[in-house]
Amino acid sequence: MKAIGEIKRELDEANAASLEEVCSLYAEDERAGVKKLITAAKKRQQAYFLEKQRIYDLQQYERAYSAYSYICGIDEVGRGPLAGPVVAGAVILPKDCEILYINDSKKLSEKKREELYDVITSEAVACAVGYATPETIDEINILQATYQAMRQAIAKLNPAPDLLLNDAVTIPGVSVRQVPIIKGDALSISIGAASIIAKVTRDRLMCEYDSIYPEFHFAENKGYGSQAHIAALKKYGPTPIHRRSFIKNFGF
Repeated sequence: MKAIGEIKRELDEANAASLEEVCSLYAEDERAGVKKLITAAKKRQQAYFLEKQRIYDLQQYERAYSAYSYICGIDEVGRGPLAGPVVAGAVILPKDCEILYINDSKKLSEKKREELYDVITSEAVACAVGYATPETIDEINILQATYQAMRQAIAKLNPAPDLLLNDAVTIPGVSVRQVPIIKGDALSISIGAASIIAKVTRDRLMCEYDSIYPEFHFAENKGYGSQAHIAALKKYGPTPIHRRSFIKNFGF
C-alpha cells in the first residue's frame, strides 16, 4: 500500500485532464487521508472543466466570424490616469487557441496577468502594442490618442488582421472590418488577451517610471489619481509624464 504522501505527489503532479484516471487508482482506499486527497483532486478537476467551458463560451465571436483568417482583438489601458501613456494591445490568437484563464485584465491578479502575458505572447499568431504619450493626449485629447495607439498596434501586426474585434469602440481611419463589442474584454477571448497585453505592458512601464520619480509611487498607483499621488503632485509639481490636460483642476 502506497504512503499517503506518495499518493499526494501523484495527484499534485497529474494535470487536470488526467486526474480522473489517477483518482480511480485509489478509489477503493479507505484511509481518511486518501479520501480527502481524492475529494480535493476531484474539485480541482471540476474547476478545470468549468474553466474549459468558460473559455469555449469566450470564443463565441471568434466562432461566429471563423470565416476570417486573422481575427484580432483590440483593447486599451490607461485612459483615466493623471500620468503616463495610454497603451493599446492587439492580439491575433490561433484558431484552436486553448489558453485558459484569459479574461478582462481588471478581473485578474497581477500574478495571473504576468503568467498569461508570457503564454499569450508565446502562442499568439501575432501580438503588438501601441502607445500615445502624455503630450499627444494633451494635444489631441484622450479619445483620439487612444485611437492613435490602437492604429499603431494594428499596423505592427504580421500577418495583418482581416477582422477586428474591438472593446466597445469603432476606430476611425482603419480599413479593416470592425466589430465593436460592449464589455468585449469579458466576452471575447481575443479582446481579453489584448487587454492583458496592454495592461501588463503599461504596468511595467509605470514601474520603470517609479524608479525615476519615486515620490509619486507610480509602481503602486500606475499613474491613477490616488490620494498619495495627488498629495505628491501638490508637493513636488508635475513630472514630464503627467497629462497637463488631466491635472489642470489641481492648478497646473
